[in-house]
Amino acid sequence: QVQLVESGGGLVQAGGSLRLACAASGAIATINAMDWYRQPPGTHRDIHQRELVAGVASDSSTHYADSVKGRFTVSRDHAKNTMYLQMNSLKPEDTGLYYCNADVDMGHGGTWYGWGQGTQVTVSS
Repeated sequence: QVQLVESGGGLVQAGGSLRLACAASGAIATINAMDWYRQPPGTHRDIHQRELVAGVASDSSTHYADSVKGRFTVSRDHAKNTMYLQMNSLKPEDTGLYYCNADVDMGHGGTWYGWGQGTQVTVSS
């Protein structure tokens, strides 16, 4: 199995910055893709209401939601199996529970896709 652990969330004033990290561990041969999602407040961890924020594909290309372009930067440290999200110029509407997910090749034909437990980001106005 594979575990994902997010960290780095917190309370910050509008205009401030946070850096999130998602560390993957376990039966990992190759991580194909990793993404950050935001769970808006009041949606009760409903997986269907999570919004894609940013991610890194298997070819190391990156993608972003329009709402965060120019403010957020996603990156991966392949040696550490860790993905980061540098969040600058934060706005109150960035508030939410941030989850990472990963598409993992466990080797010997096994694959895994799943989520971490989330880290809370709260931006005050």
